[in-house]
Amino acid sequence: MQRHLIVPVFLLAVAALSAVVWRYGYLQALGQLSRRGDSDLALASDRLSAQLQVYRELAVLMADHPALSGLRITGELAGERDKARAVLLEVADKTGALDIFFADGAGRVVVSSTGNSNGLAGDDPAVRRAMQGALGSDHRFRAGDNRRIYTHAAPVFAETGKVRGALAVVSDVEQIETDWRGDRPAVFFTDDTGEVFLTNRSELLFWTRRGDGVGLAPRDGPAPSFAAGQTGPHEIWRLDWGPYVPRRALHLARDLPVIGLRGEALVDTAPARRLAGLQAAAVAAICLAFGALLFLAMERRRALAEANSELERRVARRTSALSAANTALRREVAEREEAEAALKRAQDDLVQAGKLSALGQMSAGISHELNQPLMAIRSFAENGALYLERGRGDKAADNLSRISDMVRRMGRIIRNLRAFSRQESEPAGRVDVVAVVDSAIELAGARLRRDGIELRFERPSAPIWVRGGEVRLGQVFVNLIANAADAMTGARVRRLDISITPAPGPAVRFRDSGPGLDAPDKVFEPFYSTKEVGASEGMGLGLSISYGIIQSFGGDIRGGNAPGGGAEFTVRLEPWVEEVAA
Repeated sequence: MQRHLIVPVFLLAVAALSAVVWRYGYLQALGQLSRRGDSDLALASDRLSAQLQVYRELAVLMADHPALSGLRITGELAGERDKARAVLLEVADKTGALDIFFADGAGRVVVSSTGNSNGLAGDDPAVRRAMQGALGSDHRFRAGDNRRIYTHAAPVFAETGKVRGALAVVSDVEQIETDWRGDRPAVFFTDDTGEVFLTNRSELLFWTRRGDGVGLAPRDGPAPSFAAGQTGPHEIWRLDWGPYVPRRALHLARDLPVIGLRGEALVDTAPARRLAGLQAAAVAAICLAFGALLFLAMERRRALAEANSELERRVARRTSALSAANTALRREVAEREEAEAALKRAQDDLVQAGKLSALGQMSAGISHELNQPLMAIRSFAENGALYLERGRGDKAADNLSRISDMVRRMGRIIRNLRAFSRQESEPAGRVDVVAVVDSAIELAGARLRRDGIELRFERPSAPIWVRGGEVRLGQVFVNLIANAADAMTGARVRRLDISITPAPGPAVRFRDSGPGLDAPDKVFEPFYSTKEVGASEGMGLGLSISYGIIQSFGGDIRGGNAPGGGAEFTVRLEPWVEEVAA
């Protein structure tokens, strides 16, 4: 009889132990879900607060804007009001604000980015708070255009220190929550009345707190099924609110007094139940299989001990061999890294030497480019002094304006020189190839004018963004222009054509009217040059360096002879593609 009771008793003991394990595992998993849910809720709350804080700071900054300080409260000067509206509209477009308006002390809207002037804003709690000299904020549903808005208002003080109006920034809540709609877990924010004002589950929007203060219900229509319970220290909701809201969820909440809302989250408890069930099933399986496995374990213990001894011997031999191989591999890796570092330093020094060599070749032309505006500045300054002595201020002002233009021209030349000569170490990034070609033409312009070379550049009207480095890419273009100028020495017709093709892949073409290339397949080899031996220029490294630079950007450079005569070089680059988060 007792033998027949052993199996049921053992099964009952296993069931009781499994139930205890399930309960303990479920509470532990709920604790982990609670901590993770608190973190997710805090992250969502901080994210919302930060997004709204941007518009609050915008209101504070715009309150002291000069366009508002010169605005008459009466609004009689239409020019000042139009100027202020243009400023507000520009700021609203750049920041994504729904509306920015300035209200006077009586609550009348003097100017608005949307053009709705002469309206009343005094009933807005945020504006009323700003009229009292403090920062105000408020959220509400605007029935006029069916929008949920959040308003930040900052006081505008007169020179006497009194509040003369308020600057309000209105943000569209739907635009803010679009970025995180559908994220996990389900999060909603309720106001003081218990109404859901903002959520990442659109089906819960405008639901209100139930009469018992727990749970939510839609404003119109029947309330779906809902029940709340307590499991340990955790509040569990059982609900049927839609396919994207968990049917059994851990309810978490936190107050957000800064924005006047209460954040709540519904974390699906299904993972906790599954984990607890797996733990209980694992315990039951272990208990049931323990008796059968005990005998097999005893029998196999000796065999496993022998096998383990043999395995340890093999592992020791293998470990010794691996240690020796690992030592040799580390030594080889260290040697390769040192060789790569030395090669990188040599390449960087070679690139910098190429740039300095190009600067030396352009020095005479650049000196002329700087000397000419310097002489003009001296002449205009002397003439301006004479005009001032004769009391002709308008002529003196005209000379000063010309001096300013000359200084700007010299500054642009020096800025391009400084950018070209520095050693770029940043990785490839977003570069406007049109601007780089303009800079290269300006650097080499003196050389082209000195040699009487006609430059024809088909300049695109919009920027073309590629992947590269501005300094190194400029070095390649300057080198190609200089090579073209050298090739056209002695030619009857001297013309350089530069064009940029944006698609399908950005390409820059340089075509000259020189004699062309004798061996196009060798021009990118190191120390290959078509220039005379013994010349101060012509080591044959310029195109080799340019080839390496373009290859490092993921692009390609080709050289050949144009159909109508002359040489043509084409530089193809990778277009810049912005990374978009999934």
